[in-house]
Amino acid sequence: MVQRMPQAGELDPIESASRDELQALQLARLRWSLRHAYENVAHYRASFDAAGVHPEDLKSLADLARFPFTDKKTLRDNYPFGLFAVPREQVVRIHASSGTTGKATVVGYTQRDIDTWAQVVARSIRAAGGRAGDMVHIAYGYGLFTGGLGAHYGAEKLGCTVIPMSGGQTEKQVQLICDFQPAIIMVTPSYMLNLIEEFTRQGIDPASTSLQVGMFGAEPWSGAMRDEIESRAGIDAVDIYGLSEVMGPGVASECIESKDGPVIWEDHFYPEIVDPDTGDVLPDGEEGELVFTSLTKEALPVIRYRTRDLTSLLPPTSRTMRRMGRINGRSDDMLIIRGVNVFPSQIEELILKTPALAPHYQLVVERNGHLDTLGIVGELRETGVATETVMALARDLEHRIKTYVGVTTTVTLLPSFGIERSLTGKARRVIDKRPKA
Repeated sequence: MVQRMPQAGELDPIESASRDELQALQLARLRWSLRHAYENVAHYRASFDAAGVHPEDLKSLADLARFPFTDKKTLRDNYPFGLFAVPREQVVRIHASSGTTGKATVVGYTQRDIDTWAQVVARSIRAAGGRAGDMVHIAYGYGLFTGGLGAHYGAEKLGCTVIPMSGGQTEKQVQLICDFQPAIIMVTPSYMLNLIEEFTRQGIDPASTSLQVGMFGAEPWSGAMRDEIESRAGIDAVDIYGLSEVMGPGVASECIESKDGPVIWEDHFYPEIVDPDTGDVLPDGEEGELVFTSLTKEALPVIRYRTRDLTSLLPPTSRTMRRMGRINGRSDDMLIIRGVNVFPSQIEELILKTPALAPHYQLVVERNGHLDTLGIVGELRETGVATETVMALARDLEHRIKTYVGVTTTVTLLPSFGIERSLTGKARRVIDKRPKA
């Protein structure tokens, strides 16, 4: 593996500024963001007023704890454009992630937001060892998902040569990596393992390719998976973190010289860790729920957005900004299947729209090779349903889940009362059969 160390003058000045300088910038930008949200978004004006706080009440960074939280439900309740803080005509791009049935979580960007996003992704790629002129193979999905285009614009901003491959077509991915010889790949870690296996299947040593760095995100991955990728592919594997509600990929990213947790780009995203139950802010080092407030976003400012990711804030090492610890779970019931957010409630809504199906179901998560799979076990309302009808119902549910949630599933429908009922009254909705890290 080739360690690409940063050289003097390559960093943005804020990356090596003092903590006092960083916090002064954060305070000024936080005051602007609170005013921007309050003056231009009806939801924030109402929620601030209900909590008895005003943007002018922010005298220090600690005062942010007085302001109310935002969550995914807030975005859904204001679907599609109710949280935009600029006229819709000033929004130059819209992205969306899967939400409840038919209602995606919608985010918008002004041109300045797009430029900011490109800058933080470029900074992330540079932190991972990328430099202008490097060829970057992007295998994140393009489209409404923020991964592909977010990585694309950031790589171009840094001056890299982009291969916009997107996902799928594994054999072609391998061919293009061999032919074009990129230095960097941006992809989910599970799909990288699939690529490694395809190299091996074709008789190519994965460690013999041109790849030197992999930037992996969009799904949780363990230290063991990092070790396997690095040993088999002969690359440095670094973690990039993001979520569409806050910006997309590039909210935080690891530095190649330390690989000790993603550095949060705190000049644009202010982090807090709160107790998932009480909402109280916890000190650095303690595990809780990660919360973000945007400091520079124009189209869709987010104030104290609850990510539901459980982690901790760690002291700075390679940069002035603090780091995220490994995500150790979530405070809600969301699953991430191949980069797609899936909630049991989404599946439930689709099942309830099918009169022939009972409101009992289970989501079965397994691992096939290196990729997670999702099976849905449902139940018929009536007995004696013809086999052909049962098969048609299953295929229809698979199709609607793919259409509205964005994930491929295998549906199995059991006879009436085929799903075991809980004696405690609490249904077991998710059965996770994946091996523990």
